[in-house]
Amino acid sequence: MTTGLVLEGGAMRGLFTSGVLDVFMENDINFDKAVGVSAGVAFGCNFKSRQIGRALRYNIKYADNWHYKSMRSLFVTGDLFGASFCYHELPEKLDVFDTKTFEENPLEFYCVATDVTTGDPVYKLLHDCKYDDCEWVRASSSMPLASQVVELDGMKLLDGGISDSIPLEFMEKQGCDKNLVVLTQPYDFTKMPYKHLGLISTALHKYPQLVRALRERPTMYNAELAYVKVRETEGSAFVLRPPEALNIGALEKDESQIMRVYNTGRKVAEDNLDKIRDFLS
Repeated sequence: MTTGLVLEGGAMRGLFTSGVLDVFMENDINFDKAVGVSAGVAFGCNFKSRQIGRALRYNIKYADNWHYKSMRSLFVTGDLFGASFCYHELPEKLDVFDTKTFEENPLEFYCVATDVTTGDPVYKLLHDCKYDDCEWVRASSSMPLASQVVELDGMKLLDGGISDSIPLEFMEKQGCDKNLVVLTQPYDFTKMPYKHLGLISTALHKYPQLVRALRERPTMYNAELAYVKVRETEGSAFVLRPPEALNIGALEKDESQIMRVYNTGRKVAEDNLDKIRDFLS
């Protein structure tokens, strides 16, 4: 049996996922393969490097640093989450990422980005989380209009959540018989169409297939949610999700709110530890 871990994105809702994954590390819950989207990979990569508490630590420490996340960063650099600071200075110097453990850990960890010229998902196996891998994590996490397009391997890339928000089917195609899925929205969530699609379409007119993917995203997302629920009912997927909407913004700076979302993830994981062990056994 091959086990998989699927990590949805959601900007600062990813702190819920961080709480879940820290509990997994503390209790020796492991998987053969994993895939993360956007914040799911940006925070989730710490699971493969075995760095308990790292995502929480730097999100609190640098919450007020405009280089990390701010409208000022968006205006100055073109990225709401500062590309150089978040994906290079932070992991290389300020809160060092354990690339050696990441590389040596046999867990296969993929990230998802969206090719803006085709609107299709691109899946990348991460090897060491050094410079090139971190650029893929940046691409996966780069939200339209809030980030610059990332050019890698001859492709132009943005947020993986645009084209494959919950890549459970991808993990099944990788041979995973059982998959644990971490969602960052509650059970009854339904994604609605973008309110400002006209503005988005105008701003991104150079990439018509990306605009198409954004227009179709609510349909895609809700279909993936339905698929997750089917697999959950059939018993091939185990799903952890928040009991209610997390209600945290992308630029949240309040430590109490950051801790609230993180601790919600911890509680959901702790409450389900025995069931998770049974599912993976």
